[in-house]
Amino acid sequence: MTTTTTTHPDLVDQARRAQRGLGAFNVVLLEHAEAIVAGAERAELPVVLQISHNAARYHGGLEPIALASLALARAASVPAIVHLDHAEDVALVELAVSLGVHSVMFDGSALPYDENVATTRSVVDLCHANGVRVEAELGEVGGKDGVHAPGVRTRPEEAAAFVAATGVDSLAVAVGTSHAMTSRVATVDRSLVGELAAAVEVPLVLHGSSGLSDDELIAAVHAGMTKINISTHLNGLFTGAVRDALSADTALVDPRKYIAPGREAVAVEVARILRLLAS
Repeated sequence: MTTTTTTHPDLVDQARRAQRGLGAFNVVLLEHAEAIVAGAERAELPVVLQISHNAARYHGGLEPIALASLALARAASVPAIVHLDHAEDVALVELAVSLGVHSVMFDGSALPYDENVATTRSVVDLCHANGVRVEAELGEVGGKDGVHAPGVRTRPEEAAAFVAATGVDSLAVAVGTSHAMTSRVATVDRSLVGELAAAVEVPLVLHGSSGLSDDELIAAVHAGMTKINISTHLNGLFTGAVRDALSADTALVDPRKYIAPGREAVAVEVARILRLLAS
């Protein structure tokens, strides 16, 4: 497929200028993408549909789920963009750009700092030449969570230097959240968020936001966070609704009849969270 330059709303920058949060929700199945768009339309607010490296692997490649998500985003009655999340492979970034995604998150946080900077800079050059925005994160911490492991924090002076050296359009920072939390008990270091927002001139991104209560989400946005990534929380609601449907009727065999309630549960919560973040 040939690489093409596309025009799309710069939703993250718009949200930062308006001092409100922008919800970014992960697409795992087609029904997630449908639910995210439906929720955004109910809230009448912009939204980001995110596809992770792992989700692409699950579908046997990025193309099937990315093209479906792009089609839904184009047809949405509200501004909606498709974002490649946590790509660790530059080749996957190149493929995403060729498919027409609107933004990518290159995750070089496990690399040595100098290598992370150099590789991220090359990704920025590629993406900007094709009208695609770039999110990144810095840090060199092992483990599944990388820079978002519990206790890890991003230093404002390092964040400023990294943004200046790479030219990224937004920066994921570690301020107290952790990936894959199934309970909403995490807290955000609001003071640090404020320092980071003052230190860099690009929007800040909060990963692992499923672990935050409503009050913490609002506080994070008011402190200076812009793009708020949520996945596990929605997956829990989706799975719970499917379990309930199957338990209520053990004779069900048509997957549409038990997956549809999961899709609706996600749509309802996406609408609610988008309104919350914009408040």
